Amino acid sequence: MQYNENFTLIAKTFQGLEEVLAKELTTLGAENVEIGKRMVSFTGDKRMMYLANFSLHTALRILKPIKQFEANNADEVYEAVKSLAWEDFLSVDQTFAVDATVHSEEFRHSMYVSYKVKDAIADYFRDKEGKRPSVSVKNPDITLNIHINDNQCTLSLDSSGESLHRRGYRSETGEAPLNEVLAAGLIMMTGWQGETDLIDPMCGSGTIPIEAALIAKNMAPGIFRNQGYAFERWPDFDAELLESIYNDESQEREFEHHIYAYDNNPKMVATTRGNIKRAGMTRIIDIEMRDIKDFVQPTEKSVMITNPPYGERISSDNILELYATIGERLKHAFVGGQAWVLSYREECFDQIGLKPTRKIAVLNGELECSFREYEIFEGKYVQFREAGEELDKKRDENPDEKPKKRVNHSKWLSPEEHRLAELERYEKAEAKRKRLEEEKLHPELKKEHERQFRSEGDRPFRKEGDRKPFGDKKPFRKDGEGKPFRKEGDRKPFRKDGEGKSFRKEGEHKPFRKDGERPFRKDGGKKPFDRKGSGKPRKESYPERKKRELNEKKGE
Repeated sequence: MQYNENFTLIAKTFQGLEEVLAKELTTLGAENVEIGKRMVSFTGDKRMMYLANFSLHTALRILKPIKQFEANNADEVYEAVKSLAWEDFLSVDQTFAVDATVHSEEFRHSMYVSYKVKDAIADYFRDKEGKRPSVSVKNPDITLNIHINDNQCTLSLDSSGESLHRRGYRSETGEAPLNEVLAAGLIMMTGWQGETDLIDPMCGSGTIPIEAALIAKNMAPGIFRNQGYAFERWPDFDAELLESIYNDESQEREFEHHIYAYDNNPKMVATTRGNIKRAGMTRIIDIEMRDIKDFVQPTEKSVMITNPPYGERISSDNILELYATIGERLKHAFVGGQAWVLSYREECFDQIGLKPTRKIAVLNGELECSFREYEIFEGKYVQFREAGEELDKKRDENPDEKPKKRVNHSKWLSPEEHRLAELERYEKAEAKRKRLEEEKLHPELKKEHERQFRSEGDRPFRKEGDRKPFGDKKPFRKDGEGKPFRKEGDRKPFRKDGEGKSFRKEGEHKPFRKDGERPFRKDGGKKPFDRKGSGKPRKESYPERKKRELNEKKGE
């Protein structure tokens, strides 16, 4: 495999962490760093590619583009991929896999794109050598990535293999663990690099404390990786170069402070203790079982970074109380500190009862979360300003995210009514969240939900008993507009006085005919009404015919 001295590389990451990753790459020595959507492109040599995989805290994988082209259909993708000299990247005895990311109207199914790339590579070797390399999904020798945006295609070699968030120190997790790359990105966003103590009062499996320890000591997260990298199976792999990077400790530093991790679940405390031991951080991280309501004022200046539960594992009533407790402890037991809280429910942030000085929008899996900073000062804000202090009011990272106006229900509600009102708000938000998740999984439900959950300004639902069905397109009649609905018993719509024929009055017409009689004839009909019939024999009914036939048989 032939490379130039420098070549283009792409580092993939989570939405919201692009700027943090770009700063990491610049510090590492990368050139031509450019930020994209969920990625950062840069240039470097082979050593930079190895170093990026080994040292970056906020990258998910490192890709090396090998071909960029335009394609308007799957056949054009096939021809472009087949035109490459694949013996430079892959031998017929090796296995390979293809991962596709597609954002295009022309290519709507990423799996189909993957199949076309696989077919092109297989047909290339079959035409040239008479046999083809095998495909392996679990542990391929070579991993390829194709990215399509509209008709712009980029085919890349994946130099990482297993995602870089799999550090190797976390063998056990909780029910909803925080991704290691996201945890590292959140810590870097705060600007903390080990200058003070750090506290996580709800640590779960210990991801935030361990990632904070790596950042404080400036240790490469790849030190724990035991599954290796994909580039180790490339033809030009340089083992000595990777070993020199692995053994280089010149950038590491001493951490003179401490990290404290707490959780109220004994199982999580045991899990965190094991993960801390595997990471070799037992000297600088203290783990203890403690509830957030028992949190006390730290003796040293500290920064708090925490990821509380979102309500997936505990009831809705308790989740609001939990965030209210967080706010109460911050006010009374974290004076002079800086706290960062990650969550995605506005109702939960409202319960904290503090105004954030900074808000950053991040994506945690499929959840659109907010990472908020709270600076805790002693006494009232007026006294705080009189002392010459000022909050660090930085501009929100996401200017489109506007804080919602908080309504003070306590002015006219009792404490119990206030709690019930907050609970009702939470339940409505929970129902909306579940509906949106269903629509992501089943897009066909969106129209049904739009009919059931109409936005403000749409016509209301019809009340029970209204004549017209829900699907009717006409809105309700307003007072005095058009004809009113019929009342029960009305045979025809109401007529205005003097308009058209009136309803029949009692006795005006002949009574209804008796059973078996013909209908009334109007005056001037061809034949007068004959109650005795028209003279023609009446048609024999089926029961009468059967009875007659039975009597005839008996007579014989």
